[in-house]
Amino acid sequence: MGRPEQHNVHVLGPADAQPMVFAHGYGCDQNMWRYVVPRFADRYRVVLFDHIGAGNSDLGAYDPVRYGALDAYAADVLELCEALALEDVIFVGHSVSATIGILAAAAAPHTFASLILVGPSPRYVDDDGYVGGFSRRDIDELLASLDSNYLGWSSAIAPVIMGRPDRLDLTAELEESFCRTDPNIARRFAHVTFLSDNRADLARVQAPTLVIQCTNDVIAPVAVGEYVRDHIPNATMALLDATGHCPHLSAPEETADAIDRFLKASGQ
Repeated sequence: MGRPEQHNVHVLGPADAQPMVFAHGYGCDQNMWRYVVPRFADRYRVVLFDHIGAGNSDLGAYDPVRYGALDAYAADVLELCEALALEDVIFVGHSVSATIGILAAAAAPHTFASLILVGPSPRYVDDDGYVGGFSRRDIDELLASLDSNYLGWSSAIAPVIMGRPDRLDLTAELEESFCRTDPNIARRFAHVTFLSDNRADLARVQAPTLVIQCTNDVIAPVAVGEYVRDHIPNATMALLDATGHCPHLSAPEETADAIDRFLKASGQ
């Protein structure tokens, strides 16, 4: 795994510039970054890719056993970095890819210069002393609905995730992205995503980290973003005046501004 041709890799920007890798969230693909990437493609070597099982990746490379844990997706990221000879990487991950980036950076700290985590959640299920935003019953019902009627689930969940009733075009785009995903892969990836618990991995991250958090995000509430910020040793948080779980689509200028400020402040 981790071969560029399997991940539909696209590279933009100067070949000798610092690499900036963008990783998409659940049910999405690299196209979701199209409003943010232009802000950085003139200064960085921007790398876009699709996780195995998503977008235009090689679906034949998907192995349900291998991809039964997020560590496999993190291993793919590291293999892509090696295959493309990427060093001093700025990793930008949305939602579940934020956790994938955390795992990759913890496993190979020398590869990453910084992490930018958009709407991260190390655990979606509430626990003693921890607010994840969902009870175990909530998650079980979500997964049962997804397993029984994936297209219906996609239609119902897309407006909740997008959180912008005034932007029905974005909600429709997200729903269509879900519907393009192979249902069997989507079901398995949902179980891996929503039942994961990677809180213990946060302390392993050495790279300077930015948490980008929306003020009203049903999927990853502010308390979750604060938890991630407080448990990664060198992390800060940018609280956007935006709603929903996909600010790179619904508030791209504000998202890009937050990334830009962080990179300039950290000398990258």
